[in-house]
Amino acid sequence: MLDATVGERARGLLQASGRSDVPPFMVMDVMAAADRIEAAGGHVIHMEVGQPAAPAPGTAIEAARLALAQGRIDYTSALGMPSLRRRIARHYGEAYGCAVDPERIVVTTGSSGGFILAFLSMFELGDRVAVTVPGYPPYRHILTALGCEPVLIETSGETRHALTGEALLAAHRKTPLKGVLVGSPANPTGTMMSREALASLIAAAESNGIRFISDEIYHGLDYAFPAATAAELSPHALVINSFSKYFCMTGWRVGWMVVPEPLVRPVERLQQNLAISVPTLSQIAAEAAFDGRDEMEAIKRGYLENRRILIEGLPAAGLTKFLPADGAFYLYADVSDFTSDSLAFARRMLEETHVASTSGVDFDPIHGRNFIRFSYARSADDMREAVTRIARWLR
Repeated sequence: MLDATVGERARGLLQASGRSDVPPFMVMDVMAAADRIEAAGGHVIHMEVGQPAAPAPGTAIEAARLALAQGRIDYTSALGMPSLRRRIARHYGEAYGCAVDPERIVVTTGSSGGFILAFLSMFELGDRVAVTVPGYPPYRHILTALGCEPVLIETSGETRHALTGEALLAAHRKTPLKGVLVGSPANPTGTMMSREALASLIAAAESNGIRFISDEIYHGLDYAFPAATAAELSPHALVINSFSKYFCMTGWRVGWMVVPEPLVRPVERLQQNLAISVPTLSQIAAEAAFDGRDEMEAIKRGYLENRRILIEGLPAAGLTKFLPADGAFYLYADVSDFTSDSLAFARRMLEETHVASTSGVDFDPIHGRNFIRFSYARSADDMREAVTRIARWLR
């Protein structure tokens, strides 16, 4: 009896916490399945993950090489290297024509670190935070793990899958919201909000006491019209960005936030305790990445060509319904003519054609079974081959 009690207690010590009970980020599972096919000798076309095929800019790699040659890599300030913070602030003047105080810039471990710092500094346990569906899954998963309640607001083609002030306030009237998070260009849809639409949404949120977070990780990858930054539209909005997408630095894990002035010190305290500082080598490389614009613009032109290949090729293959793909490097396709289970559809497509995509279930628990997301961040030859394989498979 005593041994049984001890055993039960031991099992209890190994039980995971309730806050860790979040769904997996399915795209990572798809990557693992694709890796297994490649390990067995298959040639997979990777359209599942939002990761540029190109390396970091040469300027970033060279700066990191020189730093390593000096030998010693120390901690930096919790808020980030002062020179990098100044360079990011300068970027807002160059890209958007708006002035941002470098003191409001916080360097983070990718956008993921930014989300954690933002949610912890802005919200209390149980606070309700609106996110759109379809949308990036870790928004709601991180909120849940931190004890907040994600509130899902559906979007539609009528609003180009962007959140409107009317929809936000309708949700707020049902049960009050403490915050809202939006991304433009958006993942997985690739759709964007105009400057006027973003300004209207921010005004609606702030006039009703709803804190506004803008995910701008895909800025720079805009094709339909220039992306607008919330940093220009409100000093109270919190902006999150990263070097992962436009600058092709996913594995370097470095991003930034533009933080409302009253939150700078709280965020600094959190960063001191959670991470001490962002990896110094990554910060050095990130600062130099701004000097690699010509490389990045050439890569962007490649994405534009990939986008054209899919927009023209997928309808001929049988996938005729998809969203506009204004920016980022995603195309969100309706597969309801072929299946009511996009998870199984994507799994079969990977196994039978070796084209990897991500089920919409990852991004939208309501209607995601009708959609799959294609990433077109790899080569044009890959995109053409993917269209050929899909067309052959669907026929």
